[in-house]
Amino acid sequence: MATKKDQQPPAPHVADSHDLIRVHGARVNNLKDVSVEIPKRRLTVFTGVSGSGKSSLVFDTIAAESQRLINETYSAFLQGFMPTLARPEVDVLDGLTTAIIVDQQRLGADPRSTVGTATDANAMLRILFSRLGKPHIGSPKAFSFNVASISGAGAVTMERAGQKVKERRSFSITGGMCPRCEGRGAVTDLDLTQLYDDSKSLSQGAITVPGYTGGGWNSRLYSESGFFDPDKPIRRFTKKELQDFLHREPTRMKIAGINMTYEGLIPRIQKSMLAKDREGMQPHIREFVDRAVTFTTCPDCEGTRLNEGARSSKIKRISIADACAMQISDLAKWVGALDEPSVAPLLTALRQTLDSFVEIGLGYLSLNRPAGTLSGGEAQRVKMIRHLGSSLTDTTYVFDEPTIGLHPHDIQRMNDLLLQLRDKGNTVLVVEHKPETIAIADHIVDLGPGAGTAGGTVCFEGTVEGLRTGGTITGRHFDDRAALKETVRKPTGTLEIRGATAHNLRNVDVDIPLGVLAVVTGVAGSGKSSLVHGSIPPGEGVVSVDQSPIRGSRRSNPATYTGLLDPIRKAFAKANGVKPALFSANSEGACPNCNGAGVIYTDLAMMAGVAAPCEECEGKRFQAAVLDYHLGGRDISEVLAMSVTEAEEFFGAGEARTPAAHKILERLAEVGLGYLTLGQPLTTLSGGERQRLKLATHMAEKGGVYVLDEPTTGLHLADVEQLLGLLDRLVDSGKSVIVVEHHQAVMAHADWIIDLGPGAGHDGGRIVFEGTPADLVAARSTLTGEHLAAYVGN
Repeated sequence: MATKKDQQPPAPHVADSHDLIRVHGARVNNLKDVSVEIPKRRLTVFTGVSGSGKSSLVFDTIAAESQRLINETYSAFLQGFMPTLARPEVDVLDGLTTAIIVDQQRLGADPRSTVGTATDANAMLRILFSRLGKPHIGSPKAFSFNVASISGAGAVTMERAGQKVKERRSFSITGGMCPRCEGRGAVTDLDLTQLYDDSKSLSQGAITVPGYTGGGWNSRLYSESGFFDPDKPIRRFTKKELQDFLHREPTRMKIAGINMTYEGLIPRIQKSMLAKDREGMQPHIREFVDRAVTFTTCPDCEGTRLNEGARSSKIKRISIADACAMQISDLAKWVGALDEPSVAPLLTALRQTLDSFVEIGLGYLSLNRPAGTLSGGEAQRVKMIRHLGSSLTDTTYVFDEPTIGLHPHDIQRMNDLLLQLRDKGNTVLVVEHKPETIAIADHIVDLGPGAGTAGGTVCFEGTVEGLRTGGTITGRHFDDRAALKETVRKPTGTLEIRGATAHNLRNVDVDIPLGVLAVVTGVAGSGKSSLVHGSIPPGEGVVSVDQSPIRGSRRSNPATYTGLLDPIRKAFAKANGVKPALFSANSEGACPNCNGAGVIYTDLAMMAGVAAPCEECEGKRFQAAVLDYHLGGRDISEVLAMSVTEAEEFFGAGEARTPAAHKILERLAEVGLGYLTLGQPLTTLSGGERQRLKLATHMAEKGGVYVLDEPTTGLHLADVEQLLGLLDRLVDSGKSVIVVEHHQAVMAHADWIIDLGPGAGHDGGRIVFEGTPADLVAARSTLTGEHLAAYVGN
């Protein structure tokens, strides 16, 4: 007879016991010796206020170490070509698996990058057309708008059997690039009337380009070049003189005894101004560029980027340009109907990719959509596509707020995808603020309690039920619901939009009320941004705060970005009777040892570089002599180490009173950034912090209409309340606020809602509701109405 002992289940295999990712003593950025245990093959959501350390733990510690360990498995030669990653500051990191990071970094804004090139869809379509297209025009390169057609011939010298032999060789490459626009789809024209006044001569200051006026070196280059008479009005120039003035190739010459390079005005402006990123320009130069440059669709390729040969080859009367212009959901049907055994594996792969677009809710895009025009949420979902059909399991997927830019209707679909990845046996880590996604988590790690130095500790670990009763900020606000207003403000006027046709808009006529909080909403891809950014003229009085990322190096900080450092430097200079440049770590005051960086970087080739604090300035970034100058008893490095709240008090009264600095600090505090230190590098700020920093900067602009694009991005439930207060203050001060938003709290708080839809892409582009939030909830006539009614509990 079998004994009881024999019936006991076998002990689990030791290999099955590794079911936790263990982190002990993490100290990256603001983390304070954080220790957590994260279950594998489960969905774990990381919550906490913006700046509490979520990204530092998930991305800069767990994901970064996983990537570093994988990179170390390659040879030193290969590692030389990879990004070098330092080991995160952490005592123990155990149980890691391969991490796949799906972050919110925008896809490259290069004009040649499209949705098709950023995924593999374009590459597969090119092969398809090179095999099946009639007439046959060449290899896949012939359908690429990034490859130009070139040919050449000449003699090549080779050594053969000890003798030098010359041979004639010729080559030819058939590319698909449109020669006129070089594959960009648009051509830029400079409006010459904005460059110079042709009724004046050069000596009278004919050139009106910023930086070329007032007799500086730029204007002397032209007036003293000797190619034309500086006292002759430009309209009387001969053809050759005008050619030399506008288009001459670079020519070396001496002016006032100094060697200089003369170049025509147009190529010189294109190199010095137009090659720069618009966001990084100084305001007066940006204004000039907006005035002087016109972008028009290329007349040769009609914006398709492809030459005539590539457009002439067709499959079932569809060219590759037509296929890329189709909405992806339509293209998926067209590809699904193709039946060609000779390219069966290719068709299967292409169908899978296109179906993934539709499944993830991006079926409304087209493959020729420029990658730089995608929102952060769309870019993140495009990156997800390559992982959806993957057969890999036991991997760690790391997501950064995957619900950004999603309507409540679309969040359900995103939740299903996250659960689908988990159910295949993967560990899914999500940084998230939306309660709809937090609710599906198997495990929750809540960081805080505050932001910046007030955060960086684990406040709660456990289930959703535990979070609700846990007493943390996230738990207390988890079931918060903004109520509908009892009374709404009356508009003071209207902004008329007539016949809007940008992207998928269908001849939309709408009156946006002014003097109130107006919210434009609708499912992702319904045409909200097209309506607001494409139809509201960005002219006088309109301040637009979009989602384009803040650009800045590790030398940039909130003080430099907001212009706060200028009044501070002047105040220090005035108090001490010295030059303001001394108080800049990027100028004369910089520590000579580290050039004002505060750290010494040692590049170790394929190993992670080492950054050690500068021994001379002890990381303060300034020369010792500069730190002897004080304002209100503090030196410049102590001022940069202050938080916004401290600095607001410091510059608000007493000896250090500086009204210009105090105003900027007030705006930073108003948008909820009181905890940031003035000298904190921009590269260490979270996404939500960067957007609010941008909002604070734009609040200084003299504008009557504020256009905000999803200002709740990256905001914790508790911060949304503060944002609503800020929007109210803006409206009460006489401004008009137009917000493109999906967050139900903002919708409920609005005075007027404009709902676009009913669907995305060509199923959208129409106004499906205009009115007050209460009317929308009562009617429940749209998807937004249904979700808002459920949110406010009606």
